[in-house]
Amino acid sequence: MESVLRQSIKTSSLFSYIKHLYQHHQENILYVKRLKVLKKIMQDQDLHTYFQPIVDIQTKETMGFEALNRPEVTELFTSVDHFYEFVGQTDKVFLFDCFCRNLSLQRFKGRLRGEMLRKNFVLFLNIHPNVLLDKSYHSGETMQFLRELDIKPQQVVFELTERSAVTDFVEFERVLSHYRSQGYRIAVDDVGSGYNSLKTLIYLKPEFIKLDRSLIQFIDKHSEQQQLVTLLMKYAEQAETKIIAEGIERLEELDYLQQIGIHYAQGYALGKPTMDIQLGGIQVSGDENRGSH
Repeated sequence: MESVLRQSIKTSSLFSYIKHLYQHHQENILYVKRLKVLKKIMQDQDLHTYFQPIVDIQTKETMGFEALNRPEVTELFTSVDHFYEFVGQTDKVFLFDCFCRNLSLQRFKGRLRGEMLRKNFVLFLNIHPNVLLDKSYHSGETMQFLRELDIKPQQVVFELTERSAVTDFVEFERVLSHYRSQGYRIAVDDVGSGYNSLKTLIYLKPEFIKLDRSLIQFIDKHSEQQQLVTLLMKYAEQAETKIIAEGIERLEELDYLQQIGIHYAQGYALGKPTMDIQLGGIQVSGDENRGSH
């Protein structure tokens, strides 16, 4: 009986091992397929670029746009988040980031029309912090590309997400000083989402703080959110930085933020991401058409 039991355990262990090998093999095949698609996307510039307006809610003027690059949803990449999660797992983060930045700049300049061409709109470009720290990244190449497109460095804001944690703050502060000396500005995204600490703001001293939508949704109804935003506003005033409230979808949120003196805002209530560049303006009424951006 004991012998039969040992044999059964051995058989079960062997089966589990074979199953593990098969799953690992399938994962490798899937990885290779996805990597091939990623390379082809970069080769063919096969991303859709959208631009969402950022509005000065005190003057009602559009001050700039955030560039958003999105792939087609396929069986291999079932969502935009899924796609970018995969990119982060590869050794193509640096190449893809540079590719997206140049594509965004090129399409931004190419899609401006009429009077918009004479406006010095600001363009917010999402960038991975590690790219700025990478020794192989030559900022002069971006500067040359800007000259060719007739875009001033002062019009470009590197938007760093809080989800991409910075560890060496001293080195990063030095690197950002280099970019600022050329005219670029810095924004920290997702502030208040819990992914990073206030240490990021203190060390990086961004020109723009983008408040996460979790702080903004229904802020007119929740005193806890109001208190936290008030504290961030006090810090921003002392640090001489500007706040951009993200994820505004209701007029009540917009009205409240205007009343307390928030500088800028972004969200469906002011303009959805569109492939053609459109100025921001009030888009919804009350609770209608609420949705994630």
